[in-house]
Amino acid sequence: MTRRQPVETDRDPGLQPERTRLAWRRTTLSCAVVAVLAGRQALPGGSTYVTLAVGLAALAFLVFLRLAHRRIQQLNAAQPILLPAGSALAVAACMLGLALFGAAVVWW
Repeated sequence: MTRRQPVETDRDPGLQPERTRLAWRRTTLSCAVVAVLAGRQALPGGSTYVTLAVGLAALAFLVFLRLAHRRIQQLNAAQPILLPAGSALAVAACMLGLALFGAAVVWW
C-alpha cells in the first residue's frame, strides 16, 4: 500500500485577511445603519427611554467603530495577530448592546 502525498494548494495567503477585512467593513456598515435608523426613529418626538436607547446605541456604535478600525489596521500587517480576548468580548458586547437598544427603540 502506498502512502498518499499531501496535496499542495495554490492558495494566496493574502486572501483570507482581505476577506476578514471586508467582513469587518460590512459589519461596521450594518452597525451604522442600525444607529442611524434608531436615531431617525427617535426624532419625531420619542420618549425619554427612546432618546436614552438611541444615545446608548450611538455610544456602542462608536466603540465598535474604534475596535473595528483597530482590527482592520492589524490585518494590514505582514503577519496579522489573533484578535485579543478582551477585544473580542468588547465587540460581542457592542453587538449585543446594539441589538438590545434597537429592540428598545422599536418596543417604545
